[in-house]
Amino acid sequence: YLHLRHKKISPLFASQQHAQRKMKIVATAMLGTILCTASLPKPSAAVSSRTIANFVASSIGRSTSSSPTTTSRNMMSTQTPEQKQSLIDCPTIPLRDGTSHPAIGFGTYKVGFIPASASSAVASAGATDEPQRTAEDCVTDALNSGYRFLECAEFYGNEQEVGKAIKASGVPREDLFICSKVWTTTIEKGDDAIRAQLEKTLSDLGTDYVDLYLIHWPVPGKHVDAYKTVLDLKKEGKVKHVGVSNYAVEDYKELLSAGITSEDNAICSLPFLAFFFCHF
Repeated sequence: YLHLRHKKISPLFASQQHAQRKMKIVATAMLGTILCTASLPKPSAAVSSRTIANFVASSIGRSTSSSPTTTSRNMMSTQTPEQKQSLIDCPTIPLRDGTSHPAIGFGTYKVGFIPASASSAVASAGATDEPQRTAEDCVTDALNSGYRFLECAEFYGNEQEVGKAIKASGVPREDLFICSKVWTTTIEKGDDAIRAQLEKTLSDLGTDYVDLYLIHWPVPGKHVDAYKTVLDLKKEGKVKHVGVSNYAVEDYKELLSAGITSEDNAICSLPFLAFFFCHF
């Protein structure tokens, strides 16, 4: 399985060696739930797996369709006020400075837009006769349902639509936790490109800062300098917390060698099609 996946994704990376290193993430991410659970403080009144399980079972688990459109509408039609409030007050994980990171978030990958690198097979599989909803529609439903943590990215291609939903929602900015990520092509271009992209992200999302900004993929020979650039942006107040995404152990060691300790490591757990955020 890993061999076949390597053949399919290797063009995304700078070298065959880099692609092979990323393959370790696929296997390691399968342990994401265990790793994240083990990293939580015990006991912790702030984190309750029962709260998460109850919400998922009651608000999403009833849906028998895999369609994002149907799932979104089912959430709106079956949710009770108590369930919405439980999501607003969802469990949190403390970051190093004491900031509360929501444990439940709404991911915006392939929401209203499928990035060009997504396979045509995946794109066509999602085609239906039903009118497709925009990212603004879906994020509006998410915010109305009680989600306050939005996971965004330059690569997702829909941050402007997400920003429209945020603006129309009326939810105070201080009640939101917004994460975005800088993509590999921007990282390749260096400091000025990263700065320009963050400005675009902030403009698209309609905010002066993001709560969390991640290096989306560790570009060989570039990601350490990119992280330093984002740390400078943090000093300027445009980023509250800095982290990494899709890093293998070797990549993280390169940061450590440069005297950098990441605040957050996002791991994509493929079996569940979900992101797990591990905090250091």
